[in-house]
Amino acid sequence: MSSGYFKIAGGTVYDPTHGVDGERRDIWIRDGKIVDPPSAPDVRPDQTFDATGLVVMPGGVDMHCHIAGPKVNAARKMRPEQKRKAEKIVSTPNTRSGTMGSVPSTFATGYKYAGLGYTTAFDAAIPPLAARHVHEEFEDTPCIDKGFFVLMGNNHFVMESIHRNEPERLRSFIAWLLGAAKGFTPKVVNPGGVETWKQLPSGNVHGLDENVAHFGVTPRRIIEGIARAVDELRLPHSVHIHANNLGMPGNWRITLETMKTLGDSRGHLAHIQFHSYGGGDGDENTFNSKVVELVEYVNTHPNLTVDVGQVLFGETTTMTADGPLGYYLSNAFKSKWFSSDTEMESGCGIAPVEYKNTSLVHSLQWAIGLEWYLLAKDPWRVVMSTDHPNGGSFLAYPQIIQLLMDRTYRQDMLKSVHPAVLERSTLADLTREYSLYEICIITRSGPARILGLANKGHLGPGADADITVYTPNDDKTQMFELPRMVIKSGRIIVEQGEIREPLTGKLLYVLPEYDASIENDIADWFEKYYSIRFRNYPVPLDYLHEAEEVRKDG
Repeated sequence: MSSGYFKIAGGTVYDPTHGVDGERRDIWIRDGKIVDPPSAPDVRPDQTFDATGLVVMPGGVDMHCHIAGPKVNAARKMRPEQKRKAEKIVSTPNTRSGTMGSVPSTFATGYKYAGLGYTTAFDAAIPPLAARHVHEEFEDTPCIDKGFFVLMGNNHFVMESIHRNEPERLRSFIAWLLGAAKGFTPKVVNPGGVETWKQLPSGNVHGLDENVAHFGVTPRRIIEGIARAVDELRLPHSVHIHANNLGMPGNWRITLETMKTLGDSRGHLAHIQFHSYGGGDGDENTFNSKVVELVEYVNTHPNLTVDVGQVLFGETTTMTADGPLGYYLSNAFKSKWFSSDTEMESGCGIAPVEYKNTSLVHSLQWAIGLEWYLLAKDPWRVVMSTDHPNGGSFLAYPQIIQLLMDRTYRQDMLKSVHPAVLERSTLADLTREYSLYEICIITRSGPARILGLANKGHLGPGADADITVYTPNDDKTQMFELPRMVIKSGRIIVEQGEIREPLTGKLLYVLPEYDASIENDIADWFEKYYSIRFRNYPVPLDYLHEAEEVRKDG
């Protein structure tokens, strides 16, 4: 008789959520979940994998990437030269064809994440007007569970509610919007700056107390209002912030001021590397790292978390809801450029870039990201990311792991970058080396906890059976590039780099409660300003293939 159990036997287990640091243990799986070992001594598993001598970790969780939505699709279209030259994903009995490049197709994205041992990923910037199409893309992205953050930092209804000083209206609208889009948390991108860019020639905001064109609010009030609403709604994840002045010399001051503006509210600072720059007036000669000053504040404020946005050298594509930034980058790199406006809600900018180790600025960006990992005292509050594909592809995660775990490798890389990095950052003086336990935290357990995913990022009973098995190797790049096995929902989906069974994966979303009377107000707003009818805007649950509501504290 079938027992329904799958056993991973004798692996060297890393499960930081439960304080397990390289202990030899068995993992029992049943019905897609990790379970306690059966109490009856005569129960035998239907399937056993001998993991003796192998490393066993939870599946990876990428909490900040760009894999769906209007910006991603536009970027795919504007990089045909990459599609022609890049690796092709060839159709097999278990997979479909796909294209690579810096912005892979849906199929390639899912397969490649799974091939690295990642089983969950969140797109970081979706305009709610595009949510329905994003769900179509997610269903087309195999192997991983998915969710997305909903753009709100330049939403007209949000700013009007803040201007009117009506926090209850704001809170109810945010809850309604998340439920309508089936998203996960509010995303704030260059608050007020994107809307000013859309309203005024070459417009933007550069300080938290500047007025947002036509709305009578400031970036500070937008951040405060949304952060407070998120906490009052008890969402699993905090407000997710892309601060003003991304990429600009001297932007560390507004980054620090943004952190202080949050007060005691929870807040996640996205791709923090791009917001940690000293200098001023666009002068490359003054560009320098300000990680020490910023990380000191984060280290002493447990309400704050960050993902890094590591830059890797090579060619990639920048894509962002920060429209004015896209325009700036296209001028800086003298590249082609795409910009769009999502009515009432957001904008976006896309431009190709190439990060060069001979460039002072690019070398400092690379070093500043590593400084964040190495200077942050609590690995539970710093998350591995490249802001895929903005700083580089998620496929570079194994290289970042090598840089963090191997000081000698890091020092050798330092010799290949612009020499001024030695004077303008602290990287050369940092001797810290990450352990496998800490790598497990910043790639799995930490992001799952920050997102409020009680069933992800650990190997305890009740967790989703999302598990990655690695073959130990002193070359950590090679070790993490090719897992021995990847298990998703209790089923083997990757073995020695080959896709065995590409599951679709779940959508992770929130459904906060709100005062339903707000819908009359919202309906009137739609009739006045939107090109879409109010009743056609929300995404119904029965439209989704497989969805799981996530609540705070499980």
